[in-house]
Amino acid sequence: MLPLVLAAVEERAPLIMPNWAFPLTAFIVFTVLGVITWSFRDVANRHGGRAHSDRNEHSGH
Repeated sequence: MLPLVLAAVEERAPLIMPNWAFPLTAFIVFTVLGVITWSFRDVANRHGGRAHSDRNEHSGH
């Protein structure tokens, strides 16, 4: 009898946004992170000359 009384009194917590907005928010966040990651592709090749000059400077130590 006690579980029935407790279940009747228990209220659901309100959500901060509708149910469909949670996956949409996750999709937007992962898309933005993917675009940021994609924008840094090939950065090592753009700065390849500098890495070789630094390596030659410190090769005698």
